[in-house]
Amino acid sequence: MKHGDRQDTGTPGRLDRRLFLAAATGGVLAGGVAATGCHSAATGRSGTGSATPGTGRRAESGESARTGDPDWRIRSVGPPEAIEGYTDQVSVLPGEEFGLYVSTTAPGFRVSAYRVGWYGGAQARAVWRSHRVAGSVQARPRLLQVTRTVRADWRRSLLVRTSGWPEGAYLLRLDSEDGHQRHVPLIVRSPSAAGKVVLVHAPATWQAYNKWGGYSLYQGENGAYGTRSLAVSFNRPYDSNGAEKFMVYERAAVVLAERLGIPLAYTTGMDIHRDPGILRNAAGALSLGHDEYWTPQQRAHITRARDAGTNVAFLGANACFRRVRLEPDATGADRTVVCYKTDYRNDPYLADHPDMPTNDFRRPPGASPESSLTGVLYEGYPVDAPYVVHRGDHWLFEGTGVRQGDSFDHLVGVEYDRVTPGVPSPAPIEIIAHSPLVCAGRPSHADSAYYAVPSGAGVFASGTMRWVEALMAGTRENGRNHGMDARTGAFVTRATENLLHAFAAGPCGRIRPKPRGNVGDVYASAPR
Repeated sequence: MKHGDRQDTGTPGRLDRRLFLAAATGGVLAGGVAATGCHSAATGRSGTGSATPGTGRRAESGESARTGDPDWRIRSVGPPEAIEGYTDQVSVLPGEEFGLYVSTTAPGFRVSAYRVGWYGGAQARAVWRSHRVAGSVQARPRLLQVTRTVRADWRRSLLVRTSGWPEGAYLLRLDSEDGHQRHVPLIVRSPSAAGKVVLVHAPATWQAYNKWGGYSLYQGENGAYGTRSLAVSFNRPYDSNGAEKFMVYERAAVVLAERLGIPLAYTTGMDIHRDPGILRNAAGALSLGHDEYWTPQQRAHITRARDAGTNVAFLGANACFRRVRLEPDATGADRTVVCYKTDYRNDPYLADHPDMPTNDFRRPPGASPESSLTGVLYEGYPVDAPYVVHRGDHWLFEGTGVRQGDSFDHLVGVEYDRVTPGVPSPAPIEIIAHSPLVCAGRPSHADSAYYAVPSGAGVFASGTMRWVEALMAGTRENGRNHGMDARTGAFVTRATENLLHAFAAGPCGRIRPKPRGNVGDVYASAPR
């Protein structure tokens, strides 16, 4: 999220949300374009369209057919100092080692590694458990004054080898002997993505919002935006339950994709930044629910993959918005995320690299609005509005039963994107949902959009940050779902299934109907 040069408030990162899916069957899962800061939200009407359950197409074999462990959840977080930890790698290849750094007030602790997936509804499987490890309270955070960067720099508690760990998204659960727990996220990335749909996790965004030690890229001393960090370090735990951003914006998509049984690969935006070969011959790449912070290299590599035939989807809003730089520290490469934002002129790096600022992609120097890749432009927050279908006959909505004008309450929020006439975007682009809203007293729209490029790759953007959250709407363990109901959950689940199956089958621009450019018609009488 990004709101000019003022402090962000009321964002999902400030909410205590725990994303749980019910163990269900069927389709419903258990250059100077300024952003608008919004201060009011519209309420929506109920639609008449019906959403049918999911396709039921599953291929549970191999890893997905194994027995899960429903005990992966946290039962007691306890006080912040009870137990917390971090890894010295954002991701590893299967078989590689990582260091785990833990501080606890308990005399000892244990660690369990849970791989997230469907697993017959259990949604995770324990692949490894540690021996007992002696606990200790590690050093207090230290603050690097120049960039106001918080680092823990603890002593390593144990070294873990991932031999036998299947590639995937993992939650390491720290269990103190006092009965308190925290999660630590880790991606075991895929050696190859050829022929697979790649789930692209967003640790740079997780870290941008991490307030551990009192500082993030949004706030610093006394919660002030003016004292925020200009660079944030991975050498510290995540705040809250230890994996909040993954839990809210990513986990539901992982569970659904694994349940479908399509070929999947796992990586992070930071790995794509380092190695464009990660996406070579991939069938598709999915940016998940909140994927705001990108390096220029990551953006270039994903664009190159699109132009080579890899389908791309943006399931959230506000993707590819902040332009960042990754820097090493004494513990390894890419351990610091640098983003000066409105203070980019104070970045000493610019003296030798004047064309590489760490501000919004859409702003000079080197302005390049995200819409040239995503098709949509981030516009504002906070919003709570109904999602309104415009092209009920689009292939993405097959089997949902929706018609033009049907709506789904609360599905648009808390941030939104729209197709914005006059800014760079691929053509022809097709608006398939066009949702009226009011933000800061100004009427506008959120758009779901689809386009294709000459390589055949199709690109979809949901235009709302609640798409992944909606996958669990109406289930028994739906956490904070913003009032979204089971009907909305069924609709989003089926549409996402359609998207994943289409991506797995090959370039959507060749095997699915080509997009009908309709921006002029849709916005002919709409506010601009």
